[in-house]
Amino acid sequence: MGLLQNLTGWHAIVILAIVLLLFGAAKLPLLAKSIGQSAKIFKTEIAGSDTSTDPAAASATPAAAAPVATEESPVVTVSTATPGR
Repeated sequence: MGLLQNLTGWHAIVILAIVLLLFGAAKLPLLAKSIGQSAKIFKTEIAGSDTSTDPAAASATPAAAAPVATEESPVVTVSTATPGR
């Protein structure tokens, strides 16, 4: 942690310039969006794991639930069997 305490504004500008050169200006918004989404997912998973620390509650959930079709996402079943065989 001692290394991070010595960073100044100029260090941050140099780091941002290097990141800009490496990734390019077009990919930076996508990179920031991806990092934000990953952080959000991580926070929700951590919050969810705190509430389900009880082993009895974890075993009460079904192992494989049947898919549920909604108007937005219908369930599609794909068969791999070859017809006529």
